[in-house]
Amino acid sequence: MFKNYLKIAWRNLLKNRAFSAINITGLSIGLASCMLISMYVLDELGFDRFNENADRIVRVTFKGDMNGSKINEAHVMPPTASTLKSEYPEVLEATRLRQAGGQKVIVGNKQYNGDNMFFSDANIFQVFTLPLIQGDAKTALIQPGNVVISEELANKYFGKTDVLGNVIKFKGSDKAAKITGVMHNMPSNSHFHADLLMSMESLQDSKSDSWMTSEFFTYLLLRKGTDYKQLEAKLPQTVEKYMGPQLKKAMGVTMSEFEKSGNRLILKLQPLSDIHLFSDFVYDLSPAGDIRYVYIFGAVAAIILIIACINFMNLSTASSSKRAREVGVRKVMGSQKSELVWQFLMESILLTAFAMLLATILAYTCLPLFNQLSGKDLALEVQTLPVLIPSLLVFGLLVGIFAGSYPAFFLSSFKPITILKGKFISNKNSIGLRSGLVVVQFFISVTLMIGTTVVYQQLKFIQNKKLGYNKDQVLILDTWALGTQQNTFRNELLQNPAILDASSSSYIPAGPSYNNNYMMYADQKADELVNGIRYEVDYHYINTMGMDIVVGRNFSDHFGTDSSAVIINQTAANMLGLKNNPINHTISRNDNQGNKATYTIIGVVKDFHFRSLHEKITPLVMTLGGEAGNLIVKVKTDKPEKLLGELKSVWAGYKTEEPFSYSFLDQRYDQTYKAEQRTGQILGIFTGLTIFVACLGLFGLATFTAEQRIKEIGVRKVLGASVLSVVGLLSKDFIKLVLIAIAFALPVAWLMMTKWLQEFEYKITVAWWMLATASLLSVVIALFTVSFQSIKAALTNPVKSLRSE
Repeated sequence: MFKNYLKIAWRNLLKNRAFSAINITGLSIGLASCMLISMYVLDELGFDRFNENADRIVRVTFKGDMNGSKINEAHVMPPTASTLKSEYPEVLEATRLRQAGGQKVIVGNKQYNGDNMFFSDANIFQVFTLPLIQGDAKTALIQPGNVVISEELANKYFGKTDVLGNVIKFKGSDKAAKITGVMHNMPSNSHFHADLLMSMESLQDSKSDSWMTSEFFTYLLLRKGTDYKQLEAKLPQTVEKYMGPQLKKAMGVTMSEFEKSGNRLILKLQPLSDIHLFSDFVYDLSPAGDIRYVYIFGAVAAIILIIACINFMNLSTASSSKRAREVGVRKVMGSQKSELVWQFLMESILLTAFAMLLATILAYTCLPLFNQLSGKDLALEVQTLPVLIPSLLVFGLLVGIFAGSYPAFFLSSFKPITILKGKFISNKNSIGLRSGLVVVQFFISVTLMIGTTVVYQQLKFIQNKKLGYNKDQVLILDTWALGTQQNTFRNELLQNPAILDASSSSYIPAGPSYNNNYMMYADQKADELVNGIRYEVDYHYINTMGMDIVVGRNFSDHFGTDSSAVIINQTAANMLGLKNNPINHTISRNDNQGNKATYTIIGVVKDFHFRSLHEKITPLVMTLGGEAGNLIVKVKTDKPEKLLGELKSVWAGYKTEEPFSYSFLDQRYDQTYKAEQRTGQILGIFTGLTIFVACLGLFGLATFTAEQRIKEIGVRKVLGASVLSVVGLLSKDFIKLVLIAIAFALPVAWLMMTKWLQEFEYKITVAWWMLATASLLSVVIALFTVSFQSIKAALTNPVKSLRSE
């Protein structure tokens, strides 16, 4: 019986090639989209879960409020790890990481650039699952100068992994590091990626007992059964016990006095599995993901698959009139309803099998492009096939049954006498269901269209937002290798007429930059602390960046006292209580030993965005700084390639043995919003696919309706109806459905996108024209889709449609 079902199903698919092709196309697009997005979602949800004890690892973070300014840091103080392990039995291990950046490594006579290094406590391998190929995990990082490198680096440096005992050097340091371990390459879905792990014993700052400085990423391995929330509730007493005395010594106030003013400093615990998707810290070890986008893309995957299944139903019922006589004859010949159900389900499953095969090919082919859009490195690997193939088969079977269930029961319910008389008419329930499904499809499509429009408009707003500085035609040159020759290099660059100005500073208000906390108070008011950010700049920074001084003056080498002067932003002036006349007032800062440094305010710079537009502008202090590793160059040229060639020639004259390295400030700025840009691109593509697949469903319903009303159309034409009137007759019902979908979609889309925009401190509003444009476009798409079948029906010779009468 099964073989017979399969044979008849195959013949019917071949007989209705056009119907089968449309159905397979729509379903395969839906399935392929679902596969790709599912891979993305699973990868995002799987971050850091390769660690065997992932459910027992937490990260210690630092949060606080100081006179209205926020502290939100993923790193904490040097003694936090040892203190928490010694004071709380729930903590089995505590380990620290400190980022050392991209190191220039020297092996023999060769130099390698950009390898990512961390300082690490020796017990890191007892907390994280980072298996070693060579070396002893318990002792590899105990001694100062010991380093563990990745398998990839071992092969790059030495061409093998058996490298224990070999030494490497770092550019700018005379000390050699001894390789005591080789670890497997870290998985891509880890929230930190280390090429080298250097013993924390090599870092003098790691031995500090200061609770007033941070920069150490600290992780706890908890004992089994420990509730991290209960442990977190005990941490305020640790802050009081250890930070309190240092706060009093530095600021002259007790912790209780500090908190009475509405301030607070707290340690929080963050589960390891939450770090990638639930972090909002100013600075972290890698760019964070966003759980909202996981929800959005997961919903899009489900939506496009559901729409594809709806299309299957509509297209199947649209062709039902062609199968009606077949059903009638089968029933007269004794076929049971259950047999007919199985027959049509078999056809559905067979068609889904073809769609699944095509979807797999599409997904595999489009995966490189999807990786490029999403910034992922997803792959269909051989080792996943034993799990993947059965999953696809089961998934395809379920989709086939779901998509084919309604057509199967619908077609098998036809009454043979009515069918054989040629009086096949659908019942009102089936018509209502199909109409409802079309409303659902276009409700989803219009919502996605509005969402995509808002995302693109917000990105456009970000690109054109006045930032308080000029990001166009600004070059960032990596000049650390010049050392004391940097000023000479700058003066030589200024001889080029295309160079307007240049500034030496490592503080760049776009892309990755230094992060620091600068706790200060105005005019000796030590109990009114304000937390801000400090920039070390030179005399040329403000002019080079195109910033505006609103009160006072810029730094100048004509004033010897400027070494103890500061320039603050407008927000700092307001929060320090110096809004009216800040010039010549002082700000002070105490270190954890109680030593105070006081500076005189000489100017106020207009607020500029030195962080993402997701965040409010916070207080900023500019001081004259020392040597920097960057040269910020303001240029004016319509031939950037030529200018870069000239700058490269000047660089070559300094014989640093370092390559000429540069970036554009506007590109750094764009990088800050890479996640939003990717989201917009992916959402736009899948919105287009959703609309396309939805149009297939509308085409199916138009086909069904035209076939049902073919005799009515014939009569109308005989009585003189024009083609235009017939097209209008068939189209108006579909436009009603689209308008109903729009009526439901507009408020839902407005609420969703308004909530999404709340994540930005600086944002657009959802304007009426965005809603109107998406609505009008959906009507046009619907009319275009329906008109093809309507015109075809209107042009049909009425003699053919009325022949049976």
